[in-house]
This record gives sequence, structure tokens and C-alpha cells, in this order.
Amino acid sequence: MLHATATPERTGAQAAARLGEVVALFGADMTFVEAELGKHVRDGLEPASHAAAHLLGAGGKRVRPLLVLLSSACFTGRVPQVARDLAVSAELVHLATLLHDDVVDDGMERRGQTTSRRLWGNAVSVLAGDLLLTHALERTAQVAPGETLADLFKTLRALVDGEVVQLRGRTKLDVTEATYFQIVNDKTASLFAWAARAGARAAGAPSDSIAALGEFGARLGISFQLIDDALDYAGDTAHTGKSLYGDLREGKLTLPLLCAIERDPSLRSLLEAAREGDEVSAARLVVSVRESGGAGV
Repeated sequence: MLHATATPERTGAQAAARLGEVVALFGADMTFVEAELGKHVRDGLEPASHAAAHLLGAGGKRVRPLLVLLSSACFTGRVPQVARDLAVSAELVHLATLLHDDVVDDGMERRGQTTSRRLWGNAVSVLAGDLLLTHALERTAQVAPGETLADLFKTLRALVDGEVVQLRGRTKLDVTEATYFQIVNDKTASLFAWAARAGARAAGAPSDSIAALGEFGARLGISFQLIDDALDYAGDTAHTGKSLYGDLREGKLTLPLLCAIERDPSLRSLLEAAREGDEVSAARLVVSVRESGGAGV
């Protein structure tokens, strides 16, 4: 739960301001990253390339590529080219997971616009994600074919495992925090950790520093997801680009909901009804989560 004085809106505003400072540090590097991403989404057959370009055009925070650059800059006076290339790979993987997630979750909107799957269909959205994933692997293999590429394969496995565990939760209700954090670690923190390790390796950092940066990245990823989950119940849609309560509609058991159920176990029956499509129960559940303080409100 967020501290009472740290509302999701205030925390989000602070994070956005600090992220802007980081972006300013790597202006030329991020210009390169954006240009390369634009090339990659167009490098493929239509309509998969159109679906990928549609998602890229919606913007994004680019936290993962920034993490690669930051980690590399910790050990070098300037960011080496290999780190810039790996920053592109990190975002390509992330974009691929978003295209896939929207299919799995029946997503209607992403970053304030209609999802690619609704415009081109689920099959095209999956193939668009596969296209970006192959670009990420090819680019990583070209610039860092050793340990960093092997690390990326392990990370992709974690991303899949996290999605499977989350999907499994749609049919078997599991309101334990342990399962929640397993999903967060695999689906979110793993790619953050890879980005941090990749940047450190690109700069020639020693093994203990690479491991330390990986741990930092993982913890940053967990924090990132915790805030995102809270914003789903208490965010300002004008700033987040996300409709409220999307996680609940998609059957995701996020921490604000789990905290509310822990305080009031009777909410479990409301959750079960909401997952069966009972909108009245879903509305009551939202009110209960917000009143419980689980979303920091």
C-alpha cells in the first residue's frame, strides 16, 4: 500500500518529472533509439508491420531503454554504441509483449488508443509481436552474442512463465501475495533486470556490479508495477492514458485488490461474482478497494 501522503497521482507526477530529467541526460541516445524503433516496426510484411507501427506511434515512457543507458553510463564517460543497440532491443521486447498481452487480455485500449488487435485482429497482433521479438533477438545477437543474448533468452522464458501463471489465475482463484509477486517478478521485473545487466555488460562492468545493477533493475520493475496497479484504481485517465479498473475487468488480481480482500475476506464472494460478469458486484468491489486504502486513496 502506498503511504497516505503519497497518492498515486502525486507519485505518478513525481515519477514523470524525474523520468523527464533522465530523458534529458540521454537526448541524443534516445533520438537514436526512437529512430531505430521506427525502422524496425516498418521492417516486415503488412499488416503485421502496420499493427506494430500503430503501437509504437502511441508513445510510451521508454523506461527500459533508459535503464540500459543509465546502467551503461554508470561505468563509462559516454554511452557505447552497443548499449544504444541493446536499448533498442529492450524496447522491442517490451512492445512485443504488449501486442501479445492485448490478445491474451482481450485489451480494448492501449496508451489511450484502440489496440492493434481490434484494428487488425488477434492473429495479426500476435504476429506483429513475433516480428518485433525477432528483431530484438537479431539485434542482440549482432552486438552482444554471448552472455547478454543468453540472458535475454532466460528473460523471455520468465516473461512467458509469468503470463502463464497469470492466465492460470483466471480459472483458479489465488489471492495470495506470493503468486502476485511471482507474476510481477516474471512479467515485469525480469525485463527491467535484463536491461540493467545488459547496460552494465556493454560498459565492461565487473560481474559483481552487473549482478548489483540487475537487482536494482528488478526492484525498479517491481516498484513500477506496484504504482501502475494502484493507478488502475486511483489514477487520472487524462495523464495515464488508461481507463480505470481495466485490471479488474481483465480478471487480474493486483495488489490493491489483494490488500482489500486481506482486510475483508467477505470481498472474495464479490470478486467471484465480478469474474462471472456481474457488473454490480464489480462496482461494489471497486468501491471497497478504494475505501480500504489499498490503492493509496
